[in-house]
Amino acid sequence: MLKDTYFQIMQKTFQRKKTKTCCTTSFYRCFFLTLQPGMRYFIWFSYDGTRYHGWQRQPSGHSVQAEMEQAMATLLRQPVDLTAAGRTDAGVHARQMAAHFDYCGTYDISNLAYKLNRLLPQDISIDRVEPVADALHARFSATKRTYRYFVHVGKDPFLRHYSLELHYKPDFTLMNEAAATLLAVSDFAAFCKSGSDVKTTLCNVTHAEWLPAGATGNAWYFEISANRFLRNMVRAVVGTLLEVGRHRMTVSEFRSVIESGRRTMAGESMPAHALFLESVEYPATGSDVLTTEETE
Repeated sequence: MLKDTYFQIMQKTFQRKKTKTCCTTSFYRCFFLTLQPGMRYFIWFSYDGTRYHGWQRQPSGHSVQAEMEQAMATLLRQPVDLTAAGRTDAGVHARQMAAHFDYCGTYDISNLAYKLNRLLPQDISIDRVEPVADALHARFSATKRTYRYFVHVGKDPFLRHYSLELHYKPDFTLMNEAAATLLAVSDFAAFCKSGSDVKTTLCNVTHAEWLPAGATGNAWYFEISANRFLRNMVRAVVGTLLEVGRHRMTVSEFRSVIESGRRTMAGESMPAHALFLESVEYPATGSDVLTTEETE
């Protein structure tokens, strides 16, 4: 009885929206597609976050998610709900981001990346779209995320949009000594944005290091990998490490900041424009096609 009622509602809705070219066969096709669970797909993409209020859809404000979902709905002719590997903040970029969506229509997915790139703005690029196992989740199945934060010493007109300009040369050797501490701890509450709605502040950091970004010695980046990240965590870590690099904080004091669990003890949060989500990694199991590469 309930199924018949739902069927009748769907039929009336379809009849109100149908055009002269629609027919009964089209209705039955649309109706049964709504009952199918669909196939899960992963979409791999990158974006320049300068113009956006972050990845996540916003009530007011331009987001990468809204831009992509609108373009995909246009091509697939049905609403699309994207679930991403993480939620980058306003102004943060992604060299590699993954998201999943479920689709049960007849569109040729092999052409979706090409068509989306023609439809989307220049600051969003789709790498590929591929089917995955139904159980694979873009956010919860990810095993590692890697971020990079870029800095340069002195004025450089070609780096200013994607790297933080420093008016001093920090002690990168000392900062790497402090960064090694991050691998020995698990609670990063001291680097979590105040008021964040998180169930736990535990993270497993597996890599944290400052590396030169070129041969000149004036450009560097901080690379950090973990199973998950807290909101604003990377930028807060970078700001605190720079305090060490300026000899305003010792390595021992840096560890004390972490152990305190207090955001007020850590350094300031660095600007978003120099932060990149570099990669997201998933387990390679069975028929999963994902063999390569949350929030900040």
